[in-house]
Amino acid sequence: MRRERERMRDVQLLVQNLVLQEETTIKLIIDCLYDVGSVNLLNTKVSWGPANRLVKLAARTSKPVFRIVAWRWFKGNCPALITNWLASKVS
Repeated sequence: MRRERERMRDVQLLVQNLVLQEETTIKLIIDCLYDVGSVNLLNTKVSWGPANRLVKLAARTSKPVFRIVAWRWFKGNCPALITNWLASKVS
């Protein structure tokens, strides 16, 4: 049991290292997900044409703030989430 905990701690450290090494790739993935998700969400919530274009403009201007918040959340939470998911797969 102790060895298992130590090995999963090693896995978490390796995932954290991977996240830091692949920061640029992760940020590009976040950008792509934001682009697709914001357009899909706005198209379903705002159907009137002129308002839709205005809201999409506002969404594009908020992207840098979203990117910062998403990166901080990802860096702080995803290594543990990924490690827990992996542990559940091998248990």
